[in-house]
Amino acid sequence: MESANELVYVVDDDRRVREALSTLLRANGRDVQAFDSGGEFLDTRRRNVVACLILDMSMPGMNGLEVQKLVSTDSRIPVIFITGRGDVSSAVLAMKGGAVDFLTKPVDEDELMRTVDAALARAHVLHKEAEDAASLQARYQSLTPREQELMPLLASGLLNKQVAANLGITEYTVQIHRGHIMKKMQADSFATLVRQASKLQLQTSSTITSEA
Repeated sequence: MESANELVYVVDDDRRVREALSTLLRANGRDVQAFDSGGEFLDTRRRNVVACLILDMSMPGMNGLEVQKLVSTDSRIPVIFITGRGDVSSAVLAMKGGAVDFLTKPVDEDELMRTVDAALARAHVLHKEAEDAASLQARYQSLTPREQELMPLLASGLLNKQVAANLGITEYTVQIHRGHIMKKMQADSFATLVRQASKLQLQTSSTITSEA
């Protein structure tokens, strides 16, 4: 299914393979960007779209596994390896590195398209998770320093009066801050706020006062 927000990267030093893969993918409605080396791909600024990478295992200079290791810093781009040799040890390393699949040349067209579909489906999930994480972080950064100090204390389950005693402020002040935090974090319930604090990996730096 064609989407203007999807892209398939192809990296292969063999011009004929690049052109054949690009032609096949475009014939199936895919937007394609091809490169003749891992270095060229890594040096090119990537578009903010859902994408996957078809990557040749054996290339001069930087090989496929080396490219995969560097691409892994951007976990939103699933990798599909292709190779002219059935290299079992390389396949194992590729899959351990998170590759979607490992295909041998000549690549079966139907199998490749099924694999690309699966890779892009995974990329959609990863892209959404990254967007959600960025949005959550932006909401957290909108809190004042005092609100950021309170949020992990509240999420840990302390009562307002316990938080107040811990920080040396009034319970009423805690209530006001709590309302602001819930609004800014767009938390529709206390359970949501707890989940957000967990995703943000917030740690309580102050000594907790457990007395009622």
